[in-house]
Amino acid sequence: MRIFPLLLAGGLAACTSASPTDEPDGGGGAGGTSSSGSTGLASSGTGSSSGAAVGSSAGTSASSGGSPTSLASGSSAASSGSSAASAGSSAATGSSAGAASGASLPGCLPAPACDAAPPDPGAAAAWRHDIASPIIVATGSPNHRGRDLLLNPGDPQWVIAKFAYGLTDKDLKDEDVDLYLLRSCAGAWEALGTATTTSDNTHAPVEGVEDSGGRVYFQIPADKTLGTGRHRVHLVVRGDLSTTDALIDVLPPGTATVVSDVDGTLTTSENEEFTAMLTGATPNANPSAPEVLSLLAGRGWRVMYVTARPEFLVGRTREFVRERGFPPGPVHTTLTLTGGTGGTAVTYKTGELATLAARGLLPGLVFGNTVTDAEAYGQDYTGVTIPAEHRYFFQYTDGAFGGTRVDNYADLLTPLGALPAPCR
Repeated sequence: MRIFPLLLAGGLAACTSASPTDEPDGGGGAGGTSSSGSTGLASSGTGSSSGAAVGSSAGTSASSGGSPTSLASGSSAASSGSSAASAGSSAATGSSAGAASGASLPGCLPAPACDAAPPDPGAAAAWRHDIASPIIVATGSPNHRGRDLLLNPGDPQWVIAKFAYGLTDKDLKDEDVDLYLLRSCAGAWEALGTATTTSDNTHAPVEGVEDSGGRVYFQIPADKTLGTGRHRVHLVVRGDLSTTDALIDVLPPGTATVVSDVDGTLTTSENEEFTAMLTGATPNANPSAPEVLSLLAGRGWRVMYVTARPEFLVGRTREFVRERGFPPGPVHTTLTLTGGTGGTAVTYKTGELATLAARGLLPGLVFGNTVTDAEAYGQDYTGVTIPAEHRYFFQYTDGAFGGTRVDNYADLLTPLGALPAPCR
């Protein structure tokens, strides 16, 4: 994440592709633990929409054998010297904070790719501002991004998105956006309604997203409430038919979740996205990383990608997830133009995990590669911690919080495959 403030200063703040539909932190340390060791939506909001009709402790290891111990703990992490891979078969059947209480857990919820063709929005309409808005659009490619959400049943349900163009990420303000819903990622698209993009600070924050201008905040009407499961919202700017998408997962407390960092954890180096952006390429994935997360998703875990990248990289992050074969899932970046490093990244990721914990969705398995990940993952979340043997760090030794070092993702396939099913 150190590279993104430099990137912004270089005037490359919104290098984006021109795909028609929207799709989804630093190294080494001392001490700690060791180990031998089609998916998602299309790329972020560029172009016109067409298609379907509307209708804490050190010494843990992950090297071999057995299955890790319980997936959430009401006290401190596993004791020093314990082996995550040989700790027997006492893994809990759920991953979240709520799962640790022994309460009955929900059955596995399907997590579909949700990659159906977008609805046909019809012809473009006139701009509300026929001088200012075309000037904004002319600054460059659209870089719109929907905000993926994980909610509990009964929570207020909102669709949140940002609409901006060009290298300067110029906001599109006071223009109409049509919303379409693919309920449960299946069946016909439903017309959900129309919203108007905001000016700065005209709307109260929702789900921690402050109004920086060019945003849509659309509360889903009571008669169209989303049921349990995954849903996709497709948003279309009326004036030029540029688009973005958002996933909304409605999950009961106790649903099994996994959180992974991206840069250096899933990509082959911490700064690979920087060089990839310069060429328009998609970063490479660490060998066997897609297989590990796909294994967990196939067994019922809900995977979420939480990265301290700047917000304008939501689309490229989703492209990486899709093109490198990772399972589909919500993508969260920071809400800033520069992203986060150091203490800022810790604060951001701790906040994301605290929000999940408050909904009974604290992840039971987490993946990272830096001290900032280790610090965020090693916190106590209202009396619940993620055990050290379930905090995996790629080629990083977590001496401070005792997470588990992983040098080769392939070494995790057998022990993670032996975990008890996370739901029933």
